[in-house]
Amino acid sequence: MKGLHHQQLAQRIARDIPDGAYVNLGIGLPTMIADYLPAEKEIFLHSENGILGMGPSPAEDHVDPELINAGKQPVTLLPGGCFFHHGDSFAMMRGGHLDICVLGAYQVSEQGDLANWSTGEADAIPAVGGAMDLAIGAKKVWVMTTHLTKKGQCKLVETCRYPLTGMQCIDRLYTDMAVMDITPAGIVVIELLGDITADYLQEITPVALQFALAEEEVTHV
Repeated sequence: MKGLHHQQLAQRIARDIPDGAYVNLGIGLPTMIADYLPAEKEIFLHSENGILGMGPSPAEDHVDPELINAGKQPVTLLPGGCFFHHGDSFAMMRGGHLDICVLGAYQVSEQGDLANWSTGEADAIPAVGGAMDLAIGAKKVWVMTTHLTKKGQCKLVETCRYPLTGMQCIDRLYTDMAVMDITPAGIVVIELLGDITADYLQEITPVALQFALAEEEVTHV
């Protein structure tokens, strides 16, 4: 069975971001979402290195080497966009001024814990960045990731084995196979993606899943 590729998943997440939202897109896969935000919505993209009002990725012949996001990727600036001090940017994050942050993940627990900054390996380079501040400061925390690792292990686990970024901080999980809400009653699958079925998703996921729609209601993007 096949889920969505990265670009399709970014497009799917972009549809859920409401008009007028202030949003931080984490390093890695989430930065792709900027290229799929609907033109009819006014969405304010924030980067922790001190930018507000970013647009989609620039064309290769319009790259400004001095205009980059927190992941050191070239970005564009929309009319009205602005720059500010790094400390002010983190004050925005910690002060609850961001409506949504979308972060990548190594692991997600069934309680909504997030591990996304280190695998804990001896030779791993810790790169927490602003993830901890975003995980506790944003009003809503979404995760964008693949459902399985390259070795075929599920990233949705009973308890995270990697160092935690935040505890019980995740509201919604978007994988290439499904959209899931993390609720006090458990993990609720609200959408199946690609040609994934409920039976297959539960078979490869080592935690109990609840389904808010019939198995045959599969979304094709």
